[in-house]
Amino acid sequence: MPTPSMEDYIERIYLLIEEKGYARVSDIAEALEVHPSSVTKMVQKLDKSEYLVYEKYRGLILTSKGKKIGKRLVYRHDLLEEFMKIIGVNGENIYEDVEGIEHHLSWDAIDRIGDLVQYFEENPERINDLRIVQKKNDAVEEQS
Repeated sequence: MPTPSMEDYIERIYLLIEEKGYARVSDIAEALEVHPSSVTKMVQKLDKSEYLVYEKYRGLILTSKGKKIGKRLVYRHDLLEEFMKIIGVNGENIYEDVEGIEHHLSWDAIDRIGDLVQYFEENPERINDLRIVQKKNDAVEEQS
């Protein structure tokens, strides 16, 4: 399994290829806010681990293993963002919160969160019920 850092790179490379059709070292560096030399080192490591094929000066492509993991990582990120929205996390905190927890959850936990998101999406009235509970709890907090 890839390390959390490798996951960040695979996820970003997968998204860049989905959006633009390719991923250059400079694009990855900009997206992850790291130096191009760091990207080159990681890309070489990902090549060695068979998540992608990297040819200096020619670019890179994800292997089928890399694509599969990339797709799963994007799903995990999107699912956690949706979960945060449903439970009422302030929009400006969602991205940072997801980045902070996504590598620390098992795939079992991700699957259960997926079930919960589905539970709320299948009946939006449940989200309204949750908001009522949250307002009640916020009011109690303000009084104390």
